[in-house]
Amino acid sequence: MPPTLRPRRLRQSAPMRRLVAETRIHPAQLVLPMFVAEGLDEPRPISSMPGQVQHTLDSAASEVERAIAAGVGGIMLFGVPTEKDAVGSGATDPDGILNRATRFLAERFGDATVVQTDLCLDEFTDHGHCGVLASDGSVDNDATLARYAGMALAQAEAGSRILGLSGMMDGQVEHVRAALDAAGHLDTAILGYSAKYASALYGPFREAVDSSLQGDRKTYQQDPANRREGLREALLDIAEGADIVMVKPASLYLDVLADVAAASDVPVWAYQVSGEYAMVEAAAANGWIDRDRMIAESLTSIVRAGADVVLTYWAIEQAQLLGTQGLGARS
Repeated sequence: MPPTLRPRRLRQSAPMRRLVAETRIHPAQLVLPMFVAEGLDEPRPISSMPGQVQHTLDSAASEVERAIAAGVGGIMLFGVPTEKDAVGSGATDPDGILNRATRFLAERFGDATVVQTDLCLDEFTDHGHCGVLASDGSVDNDATLARYAGMALAQAEAGSRILGLSGMMDGQVEHVRAALDAAGHLDTAILGYSAKYASALYGPFREAVDSSLQGDRKTYQQDPANRREGLREALLDIAEGADIVMVKPASLYLDVLADVAAASDVPVWAYQVSGEYAMVEAAAANGWIDRDRMIAESLTSIVRAGADVVLTYWAIEQAQLLGTQGLGARS
């Protein structure tokens, strides 16, 4: 007896699939992470992230112009200094590379896009950790909070509209919020990198920021084995005043992302990190996968799991391709 229920009716053509697609992505849901390096005369390619570079100020401005033209929602800036020390002094220096780049780009494009900054010490410390070290070599949570407060003020004064707290220190959102409010930066938003896992997928990023890290960050970033803890961290950040929370990495943590999205009353973002980018690019370069389909499918899965916004190195390319057509509706 032939079936009476035929779900394939809604899959029979590209226009039909587009019409009934459950997940759609708009260019404004994409944020472009960018690396701005000190001491460069021209952009420097990042070998483990084909197509990505460490920018000069001028090349960063050109890239932001491209992002705005494509409809990308915002940019997330990372600074790469030439000099580092134990406490990451360059992170709070108004003339340090990150604050200088933020000011430069915010003055030019602040009315056209959302300039955001990574708030973490790892790019600026000679030991590569995300915080200040105690005498025994461990990361001192509370001493680090004081450095984060200083970074927050420097970045807000430089023109950053959203501060991305990525260090995974206990109490970081509450501490930074108090510092911002006391200084009158009431409208500067906080993005909590709330569920940030100690992942192997950060490898290419270490090259991108010239990381000095020896060892790992497992005492502060989350254990990949723990799902409930990711939700707990996000809820703590919300209670402390985070305006947005984020799950990082994205693709291997869709269960955590779905949990956070179901429970959160603030926007939920996800970061498609350097290793996710590098794996797709490498496999595509070897002819093992269809690059364009894989990028579209990966972004669709992240939004389908509950992300309102995705930080992705493909932001400009995908925004240009999207136009008025959602990624989830491709044939």
